[in-house]
Amino acid sequence: MFDNKSILITGGTGSFGKKYVGTLLARYKPKKIIIYSRDELKQFEMQQDYNEPCMRYFIGDVRDKERLRKAMRGVDYVIHAAALKQVPAAEYNPMECIKTNINGAENVIDAALDNDVEKVIALSTDKAASPINLYGATKLASDKLFVAANNISGGHKTTFAVVRYGNVVCSRGSVVPVFQKFIDEGRDHIPITHPDMTRFWISLQEGVDFVLKNFARMQGGEIFVPKIPSIKITDLAAAMAPNLEQKIIGIRPGEKVHEVMCPAELSYDTYEYDDHFVIAPGIKFHSRNNDFTVNALGEHGKPVEPGYEYNSLNNDHFLTQEEIIAFNTKAML
Repeated sequence: MFDNKSILITGGTGSFGKKYVGTLLARYKPKKIIIYSRDELKQFEMQQDYNEPCMRYFIGDVRDKERLRKAMRGVDYVIHAAALKQVPAAEYNPMECIKTNINGAENVIDAALDNDVEKVIALSTDKAASPINLYGATKLASDKLFVAANNISGGHKTTFAVVRYGNVVCSRGSVVPVFQKFIDEGRDHIPITHPDMTRFWISLQEGVDFVLKNFARMQGGEIFVPKIPSIKITDLAAAMAPNLEQKIIGIRPGEKVHEVMCPAELSYDTYEYDDHFVIAPGIKFHSRNNDFTVNALGEHGKPVEPGYEYNSLNNDHFLTQEEIIAFNTKAML
């Protein structure tokens, strides 16, 4: 569905954007791939790897609505990946996070509507479900904006959906590169914030494939959540550094012990499919299909049990230390 199409990726120089571009170029023949981001050095570095004739690089910030409008001219699909994502940084700089993650989301929506973009998928995070930190709260607000945008599209053809998943193995800022840095530096221990901590675990390629698939599945208004394994952070540390001591240092500002992707409070709007969940919008659409038990590909889902919560602790699939090693090794290829 991406052949001869124009695709714009906000925050496209990040880990996700690079993997997404590589996958698009390998599998499809897009008309244009537009990288929209604010860091000129990262764009220059990315151009060294991706300089195909279809590639376009736009310097711009999602806080700049007019620049977004210009960048989206003639665009068919948008992936909104730009965000301020560091939890402690957001706690100390809340307004900066709000400007990018909430105001920026509104700007992406307005620019997409103004240009009659066909489909928009916004990337979310497990931290947006039952948030306790500012980053998660801004992403929850962003999710709500993209869902509600389906009701304000009026005569526009644009549809919006959200993809939510957990920690991406080996992405910039994730825990694996941090632990590896400690190992390479020859430290005598691995710092652990909490001994019971669990996290959802997904590779970059799996995240990219999930987003690609959901462009075909989406009707508009859904939050897509993949079924993925969990890990214990202590098992990750033991798998990466079996000979190093683990020292408990305490939870960082805004950090959870366990992460949630489908909150119990939304169980009445949550549907289970073979390899993913769909959280249906709580609001009703006037010009969109409100039946989320079947998607645009004809796949069928069923309601989850009342009170069901999909979190990293109650997950029925935990990786062993050996599986973590194999998973991480494959993810880094």
